[in-house]
Amino acid sequence: MKRLAAIAGIAAALAACAGHPPRPSPAALTPIPAPAPPAPPSARTVFVRTARAMVGRAYAYGSDGPRTFDCSGLVYYAAHRAGLEVPRTAEELLAIGRPVARARIRAGDLVFMHFPHKALHVGIAIGRRRFVHAPSTGERVRIDSLANPVYGRAFLAARRLRFAPRARLAPSARARNMPVSRSDHERGSLR
Repeated sequence: MKRLAAIAGIAAALAACAGHPPRPSPAALTPIPAPAPPAPPSARTVFVRTARAMVGRAYAYGSDGPRTFDCSGLVYYAAHRAGLEVPRTAEELLAIGRPVARARIRAGDLVFMHFPHKALHVGIAIGRRRFVHAPSTGERVRIDSLANPVYGRAFLAARRLRFAPRARLAPSARARNMPVSRSDHERGSLR
């Protein structure tokens, strides 16, 4: 009897296999789209990442990379890598973009400082009050903080750039006509 039940079970199983499989619904036949590729990084992100990648490079007055930089040369180089055309000097950079309150500085903003030995200095904010910059002769591109009293006291202004593809930002008439002493240029204090 057990044998007969086993044979009947096997026969039933084989009969089920011989039948037609159920047809999938039309929705099941629709191909699953591939996931969308990740969005490319924003120009602001490229700007900040490029500047950060230059940490450790040597300072050289009048240089705009990629091996050596002065402060405005670092901004110029990173901006061009991000597809943004900006002026070359710190004075001209101070005249572009829009003013930003110190408490509202975010990654990608330009931060300007005035030191007794250097008429104007510029760096690129990277977040949490930190910025990347090419300090001066004999030093290397590095990250510093506006919380450091040296930079906090020297802070002059911050400007936010508009990151539109190949946006040409020209300095304002005020910056073009800004008086600059000859000794500032000779000392290299305007870079």
